[in-house]
Amino acid sequence: MTAIDSPRRRPRKFWGDARFLLGILLIALSVAGVWLVVTAARQTAPVYAATRTIVPGETLTVADLRVVDVALGQVGESYVGPAALEDGTVATRTIGEGELVPAEAVGAAADARTTSLVIRTSSDVSASIVEGTRVEVWHAPPLDRESFDAPRILVADATVAAVTRDDAMIGGANATLEVVIARADVAATLEAQSNGSVLSVVPVAGTAR
Repeated sequence: MTAIDSPRRRPRKFWGDARFLLGILLIALSVAGVWLVVTAARQTAPVYAATRTIVPGETLTVADLRVVDVALGQVGESYVGPAALEDGTVATRTIGEGELVPAEAVGAAADARTTSLVIRTSSDVSASIVEGTRVEVWHAPPLDRESFDAPRILVADATVAAVTRDDAMIGGANATLEVVIARADVAATLEAQSNGSVLSVVPVAGTAR
């Protein structure tokens, strides 16, 4: 009686082991990715926030800023931190109170294209006009000693740096404002003041506070 050979066990194919190892690798990568995301979210960096409203052209000083630790991730370089604030840095746009200071909102004083002027209006200004409000400056040029031409826009985009309302004047209230305007608008504004134009200030549509 011939002995019957027992069936041989088939060797495990290599692709089966490779698929198992690939699954382990994917799980490990997934865990590592989650860990990196969580770790990055917990990392904070010191950046500056404005303690008050800062208007264009105004020099930034540490007295107007406070350091806050925030988790910004990859956009951290888009904001100004203690190590990035240089002497003479000025705001190039309005930075609201409590706002983190964006790098694109500051620049060197030599590159500033704005300046500030004091103007006096012929009437009071809206209560919504405060420091940091964007406004239009209108003027009505004089025709003679008693009449004026139709009002027209003198400066289309200015920012209020300070406003003082005076309702004690005889003949009606008026206001004195320090406004930040483009240097290109300075000559026309000074001319309007010197020739006796009636000046008025109104908020830019959609920006009144």
